[in-house]
Amino acid sequence: MRQLTAELAEVWRFRALFLQLVRRDLKVRYKNSKLGFVWSIAPPLMQVACITFAFKNATTFAAKFDSYSAYVLAAMIPWTYFQTAVLDSSQSILMMYGVIRKVYMPREIIPLATSVSNFIHFAMSWLVFFAYLVFYLRAPLLPTLVWFPVLVVAQFFLVTAASLVVSCLNVFYEDVKYIVTVLFNLGLFVLPIMYLPEQVLHSPTMRHLWGGWAARIYMWNPLAVLISGYRKCMLEPPHPSVLGGNAASPFDPGSVLGILGVSFVALVLSYAFFNARKWRFVERP
Repeated sequence: MRQLTAELAEVWRFRALFLQLVRRDLKVRYKNSKLGFVWSIAPPLMQVACITFAFKNATTFAAKFDSYSAYVLAAMIPWTYFQTAVLDSSQSILMMYGVIRKVYMPREIIPLATSVSNFIHFAMSWLVFFAYLVFYLRAPLLPTLVWFPVLVVAQFFLVTAASLVVSCLNVFYEDVKYIVTVLFNLGLFVLPIMYLPEQVLHSPTMRHLWGGWAARIYMWNPLAVLISGYRKCMLEPPHPSVLGGNAASPFDPGSVLGILGVSFVALVLSYAFFNARKWRFVERP
């Protein structure tokens, strides 16, 4: 722990460079774009529109669900943040490889800057979501909304942890970026983005698979917990008819605190993992 504290102190000493890298990432992403930030929120909005149209017309589940688009968007925003930040971070060290071979700097500020710049876009996307929620859907603001900042912090920890590990591994094994891309392509369907986690829990197959452990393992997925937490703290539960007569599970503060703890531990371990290997980056063939 003393070593990690010393490494963090070194990062703080280079905070000016860190902020400059964050500014660079924010400027470079939409350097020649007239719409700028719009391209951060446009893809998930277009995906939500297509998914809502397809599911509303093709499935009984979505047809009964008045606020289906809000439920999908509340999942798509954190999913897009996680996906974009980790994919950007996977290449971040290699993109700065010529610099780090010649100039001393704490290597971790490179993926950290990428994570923070994506977090800024993530925060701005939520402003669009709340405008949609309040002014278009005219949905009430629930008391559980006070837990929203805790979920945001937990996700930032988790995204930064994943970014550190992936950026480090991709220096030595460039197959990592391809593996991550494939996993993300599957994640859109595996995670409860287009459907609700209760559908998984109440599924006869999942209830009996491995004696019910399959459903429990599914719900222990940190991203599934985060997506479910965002929805439940901001949106009213769907009518039982949407879930085949089953009531939606209530918002669980314990699971939110649990994912915050898990994400923090993951961040500490990933930072230790990164620091144990960062000075070997220049040995890359």
